[in-house]
Amino acid sequence: MQVGMVGLGRMGSNMLLRLHAGGHQCVGLDLAPENVEQLQAQGVRATTSLDEFVSWLEPPRTAWCMVPHGEATEQTVTALGERFSAGDIVIDGGNSYFKDDVRRARQLSAAGIHYVDVGTSGGVWGRERGYCLMIGGPKVAVDYLDPVFHCLAPGQGDIPTTAGRPADKGSAETGYLHCGPVGAGHFVKMIHNGIEYGMMQAYAEGFDIMKNAARESLAEDMRYDLELGEIAEVWRRGSVVSSWLLDLCAISLQQDPQLGDFTGYVQDSGEGRWTVQAAIEEAVPADVLTAALYTRFRSRQEHTFAEKMLSAMRSQFGGHTEKTSGKGEA
Repeated sequence: MQVGMVGLGRMGSNMLLRLHAGGHQCVGLDLAPENVEQLQAQGVRATTSLDEFVSWLEPPRTAWCMVPHGEATEQTVTALGERFSAGDIVIDGGNSYFKDDVRRARQLSAAGIHYVDVGTSGGVWGRERGYCLMIGGPKVAVDYLDPVFHCLAPGQGDIPTTAGRPADKGSAETGYLHCGPVGAGHFVKMIHNGIEYGMMQAYAEGFDIMKNAARESLAEDMRYDLELGEIAEVWRRGSVVSSWLLDLCAISLQQDPQLGDFTGYVQDSGEGRWTVQAAIEEAVPADVLTAALYTRFRSRQEHTFAEKMLSAMRSQFGGHTEKTSGKGEA
């Protein structure tokens, strides 16, 4: 089927190329000519003109937005809404706040335009590995888009089916799920990222403790000069703490055991804050997730090896670069 992608940065371009390789008819839009040229060089139709982009789409038109959350998303959705018609679909696959999804959907529904929100996880590795997709929106639109989600998702791969799970349960074991009405996809992705903060913090603190096990302040016969890269490697194999994040730790430590390319200034992209806010609104204790978020705030004032480990993981899975000063992303 035909898919239009707005935003051809790291995520958007890779997603469009995965769809293109999967046999879908793809068109792209980006304000940066160099991003457009890179897609064109790989056989994908792309432009810097919104009107030209819309003219290439055939009804019912589908535009997937992969632009930064906030004002960029607001402007993009508004501009598409002004040009789309009843039955067309606008997808927000960025890291938007779920309450904004509900508001935007309400605005577009007045014109009969469907709005679908997709929490997208996979980072810069997704083109090859596939993307875990958490989807919110009306069933009629989500069902129509199923071939797109199926193509972007990683598939079951070599992960065994959960014991006791019915064979016909649904699409979750292939890497995508219709979580509920508008906003549900980004709500689930928000919690996903909040949990990610906590997991990353646990790894970072653990490696920091091991890093400091050779301190001279410790008893001489209780000092340990540990090879952190080798420890990460052995934990990857049969350990209960094995995970993709641990894989990324191992890669980072293999590349540079001291993580000298990182200062430890750790940003947050918003979802951790929103997760804590949701916990407050629901009166649900979230001690670990809140502490992990606050640690990122503290990292902007003083840096430890733990923060370098966090920065290294963010660089590995998302291509995120550190800021050297100023405030973190909201």
